[in-house]
Amino acid sequence: MTVPFFFRLLFFIFLFFLAPVTLYICCWLLGKIAGIFIPKAVRFGRKVGLALALALVACFLFGLTVGWRLLRVRNVTLQVEGLPAAFDGYRVAHLSDWHIGSFAGREALVKKTVRKVLEAEPDVILFTGDLENRIPSEVEPFVPLLSRLSAPDGVWSVLGNHDYGTYQHDQSPEILDSLVTRLKQLKAEMGWNLLLNSHTVITRGTDSLAILGVENEGEPPFPELADIPKALEGLPDGMFKILLTHDPAHWRKAVLPDTDIQLTLSGHTHAWQFRIGPFSPAMFFYKEWAGAFEEDGQVLFVNTGLGGFLNFRFGAWPEVDVLTLRAKK
Repeated sequence: MTVPFFFRLLFFIFLFFLAPVTLYICCWLLGKIAGIFIPKAVRFGRKVGLALALALVACFLFGLTVGWRLLRVRNVTLQVEGLPAAFDGYRVAHLSDWHIGSFAGREALVKKTVRKVLEAEPDVILFTGDLENRIPSEVEPFVPLLSRLSAPDGVWSVLGNHDYGTYQHDQSPEILDSLVTRLKQLKAEMGWNLLLNSHTVITRGTDSLAILGVENEGEPPFPELADIPKALEGLPDGMFKILLTHDPAHWRKAVLPDTDIQLTLSGHTHAWQFRIGPFSPAMFFYKEWAGAFEEDGQVLFVNTGLGGFLNFRFGAWPEVDVLTLRAKK
């Protein structure tokens, strides 16, 4: 049994058995307890539990068949401190977590995403990691499509935990290094600039801003390779900076306490690919898991991704975020 098949099997067992049954049992138990005082509550609890369990199964079926295809383009205005005047109104297309291997045989969906990004006419395109699921060969068929992504200030990206072959448990370090090297080559072929604990500077007249990108920084077993001080080397004090880092937990871990970076962009959480209003299982694992957050004048924006290791999404639809930066008054 392959690892991907094993994960998919566990996922389907959870979706269609464990989660609905657990929900039903909880409602039944509540009805049973209430039945001590109100006899009719036992039957009511069973009915409510059955209805909610069936509704949950319906949500899961929708997410598996339709939800993961429902691309949305979100236009978001971010008020940020220290933004140079020439960049007031600067438009950033923020993409993340494409997991392109999950779109094999579904090139039309990738083509649609590329078209939507280009129609937004961003000044720059920023990708915050996890282009692949497991191996770079997943990316190869999509190189012509992904090469179409372009913007006046370029396409800039970082690596996510999946991009290091994290799920290739049976491979030697040498083979894993060769896989990462191949992914870097593919990004170069596509015209995507890769930031590995480094930065670039974009200029508008006499104003400028820096885009920094660091390698993945995650909890074990994921790679911990980020080096913000190295990415900052050579930048003058006070320059406006945008940081690309895959895992949003890095913001609270190292960006807030140790830097003055004004805007951080991340992905990774996928909002667990399931969201109903403000609720998502991701909220139990990440303090910042979707959207914009601000603390002491520093802003984090978390994109919940385009794809996933598994083709399922409900509520946390695939998204492209078009961020318009505005100087905070």
